[in-house]
Amino acid sequence: MRQTYMAKKNEVERNWVLIDAAGIPLGRLSTVVASILRGKNKPSYTPHVDTGDFVVVINAEQVELTGKKASDKMYHRHSGHPGGLKSTPAGVMREKNPERLVELSVKGMLPDTRLGRKQFTKLHVYRGSEHNHAAQQPQALDIKELVF
Repeated sequence: MRQTYMAKKNEVERNWVLIDAAGIPLGRLSTVVASILRGKNKPSYTPHVDTGDFVVVINAEQVELTGKKASDKMYHRHSGHPGGLKSTPAGVMREKNPERLVELSVKGMLPDTRLGRKQFTKLHVYRGSEHNHAAQQPQALDIKELVF
């Protein structure tokens, strides 16, 4: 009788993936990154084990916001005090803190559990084309060639 393969935590092999976000819509970028962080692109994917790879996203400031999202899409945060709601349009966030824009988008596509928080720590986003992970030899992945 065959048993379904379940990955073990110590058997997982993690790779590094480099993604260039220039000219790619934010949602498309985020779905691919979240899928890689979870490990859904591997045959050894197991829902309750962190089987994903490390992801380095560069050129976050050049990510596309389609339609009127730059002016209409709002990001909210609250200080916890009465009247402490702050809102920022996506276009302003892309100019001032593009790393946070990509991180919030990817984080929303990961599970809201301990496992999701652990998977999120493998994401590294950089504003420009320079990154600190050359020693890990990340493999470049071109999202424009992927078929959705």
